[in-house]
Amino acid sequence: MDPQVPPQIEAARSLGRTLSSITALVEGVGDEAARVRHEDDHWSLVEVVGHLLDEEREDFRARIELIFDDPCAPWPAIDPQGWVDERHYRDRSVQELLRLFQDERQRSLSWLGALDDPDWHAEKDHPLGALRAGDLLLAWVAHDLAHLSQIARWHADAASVRLQPFQDDYAY
Repeated sequence: MDPQVPPQIEAARSLGRTLSSITALVEGVGDEAARVRHEDDHWSLVEVVGHLLDEEREDFRARIELIFDDPCAPWPAIDPQGWVDERHYRDRSVQELLRLFQDERQRSLSWLGALDDPDWHAEKDHPLGALRAGDLLLAWVAHDLAHLSQIARWHADAASVRLQPFQDDYAY
């Protein structure tokens, strides 16, 4: 990281890049295909996009804001796995969820860009230990990249199905 670039700008650049990558990997995928779980314990593409929307709205930005505004305030509970099921993402349109995620991400990027010298070392007591606002900022970026990898793996699994009987062993 360039020490002259504020953390929120560095993070916004990364989150903007992952938004572009996620968009490129999700646009054009039909709803039926997006609902496929290639393994029972893996999310479908539409569930991943729904989860990203949830995290954008209800986790990272919201919790960073709470640390800045009132570090003693309790955080609203989150239930990422439960929300995917309760909100029936597998029955939703992947393109609709992508648009909602894109809109929410743009709000996040605007919010990050508008921050004026925030204290990234401000802390919140958490069961994992003291969490700084900057820790959550980095976790947000890392979370995006982890799900970008998950989306790429979903596409590789989908290609393996479409290109049967061929094997992808040579790729790995």
